[in-house]
Amino acid sequence: MTVDEIARDAGVSHMTFFRNFPTKEAVIMDDPYDPVIGLAVAAQARDLPPLERAGRGILDAWEALAPPEATETRQRLMLAAGHPALRAKVWENNMRTEDVIVAALTDTGVPAFEARVAAGAVNGALTAALFDWAHDVSGSTLGQRISDALALLAPLGAET
Repeated sequence: MTVDEIARDAGVSHMTFFRNFPTKEAVIMDDPYDPVIGLAVAAQARDLPPLERAGRGILDAWEALAPPEATETRQRLMLAAGHPALRAKVWENNMRTEDVIVAALTDTGVPAFEARVAAGAVNGALTAALFDWAHDVSGSTLGQRISDALALLAPLGAET
């Protein structure tokens, strides 16, 4: 679908489309969560392991924001999963999220390598949860799927 077709179907001009979205892919890839995730990770107790801080931060950020509209979110995820260029954009977006988590951890004293490993792990769990939920017919919520995925990494709050 071309930008002109998208703009026409949305009832806006080609120029209005590009004032709101820098690219066609940006329509699908909108991600308002990164700033909230960064703040939530940074707010975790510093005596917790980095993986736990990152996981709890994501859960706290999810609870702090209104959940996205399920049908639209599911459609966006299914579209992204089925299109190689959009899937690549998901990966780029995930790298930005990972960088936010790494910065939140390193800014609060976590060594860079540990921060990167923790961020990569929770980001992988988060991505798996998103794509799995998009195809799920069990009726679970996205928030529950995210929580379940993060719990698989290591029980949050478990003694190590």
